[in-house]
Amino acid sequence: MSVRVDWRQSVALTGTVIKYLAVAMLVPLGISLLYGEDTVVFLISIGIAITLGVAIEQASDSHELGPREALLFVGLSWGAVAVIGAIPYVIAGYGTESALGEPVNALFESMSGFTTTGATATNEISFARHSHALLMWRQLTQWLGGMGIIVLMVAILPEAAVNGAQLIESEAPGPELQKLTPKIAETARLLWLFYLGFTVLYIFILLGLHYRGYAPNMNAYNAVAHGFTTLPTGGFSPQAESIAYFSPAVQWAVIPFMLIAGMNFALFYLLLQDEYAAFLQDRELQAYLGANAGVAVILWGLLFTGSAPPLELGGITQGGLENSLRQATFQVASLLNSTGYATSDFAQWGNTAQGVLLFAMFIGGSAGSTGGGVKIVRWLVVLKSIRRQLFTTAHPSAVKPVRLGGQVIDEDVINAIYGFTLLYLLTFGVATVFLLLDAGRVGLELTVFEAISASLATIGNIGPGFGFLGPFGTYELFPETSKLLMIFLMWIGRLEIIPVFVIFTGAFWNE
Repeated sequence: MSVRVDWRQSVALTGTVIKYLAVAMLVPLGISLLYGEDTVVFLISIGIAITLGVAIEQASDSHELGPREALLFVGLSWGAVAVIGAIPYVIAGYGTESALGEPVNALFESMSGFTTTGATATNEISFARHSHALLMWRQLTQWLGGMGIIVLMVAILPEAAVNGAQLIESEAPGPELQKLTPKIAETARLLWLFYLGFTVLYIFILLGLHYRGYAPNMNAYNAVAHGFTTLPTGGFSPQAESIAYFSPAVQWAVIPFMLIAGMNFALFYLLLQDEYAAFLQDRELQAYLGANAGVAVILWGLLFTGSAPPLELGGITQGGLENSLRQATFQVASLLNSTGYATSDFAQWGNTAQGVLLFAMFIGGSAGSTGGGVKIVRWLVVLKSIRRQLFTTAHPSAVKPVRLGGQVIDEDVINAIYGFTLLYLLTFGVATVFLLLDAGRVGLELTVFEAISASLATIGNIGPGFGFLGPFGTYELFPETSKLLMIFLMWIGRLEIIPVFVIFTGAFWNE
């Protein structure tokens, strides 16, 4: 007897998510009123979101989701919010020559926002071309996607909380869900409170630097906009020069919050419980901070000794002890956890320095963080299991479990990590080849290094790549077929591949 997936329940709950996305659009609507801008874009967008959401909700009266329905709901929701999030771009660009007005570019920008990738399909990010409201929507999509749309729904909606554990496990980055409290809805609320608290603190610090004269360009709008994109490791900025637009004081202030964003947010619960030793002894946290420090020192050495050429950007010259240290620390913190901000055009650095940054992009943030990539904990388990394999090869009769932080890692978890890592690398490789072939089809000059960085930057939700895809570059030149592939890569990368791929298997739809 076959048991089919009740897709109607998943679709109905997706309609609820779409409906409540209209609430988030009230923020840019308020910005448009504040700056005296046209409100039509977001009034229409809100109307469409509510209408579609309510209509789709009628697909089913039940919100009781089984494991497969939960997977389907998570995949559908992330695809749906990207489509709805693209509507303001299309409406704002209608009748103009704006690249964001084109549907594929709008969907690329929206998916990049919600998945906190930070890649852009336009080179015209400026207040001269776009309204304050539209740019704030661009930042807000990253903040909503950072901690997770489904986690937010579980935190505030009773119908989602019923299946909260299954939903969060399907969406949350990392091998397993870390439950902080007996009720999963309380865990979701705690995670979002940590996230909100750090965002507010960060905004106040940026404003404090501004009012004390250390950050003349950091006005209230910029502070809020960057608060919406730093903690989710998003990297979108309303300034075309990214963080290079701001003073060194701002750049130093951004670094610790990028590092915080790449940590497992569940660890901050330990601090609330006064378990400081457990916090500091967490193996993944130690590895994450150690990787940041180690790679930054290597890059700093290359910059300080002149292995990467001095560049002039916004009046700031690379080289010198403080500046090279700041550039190295910032770029490693930004790319290792997939934030994607930039203080310099590292696409013009030497090959060795770029290679170091490419290596950092493969590492990723912590499980349970807003960062992308493979994740530190997976690399730790892979390395420890390889060491175990070498040991047992030399001592066949030995029984040696893989341990992390004193805890034995279940063999099923190890197998799942190997499966994910292999599928991640395989998808990344196939996508790289496709991008090269597609670029050749339309006569776009794309080097292998640029194709590798484009594939890695989108599936890892990192954003900038190398060459013309550098931190001040754009994905606009790619053909639409490549953009659609990268939209797919951003989608599956945010949901960590397997929850999306499994939907396309026959085993998913029939027991």
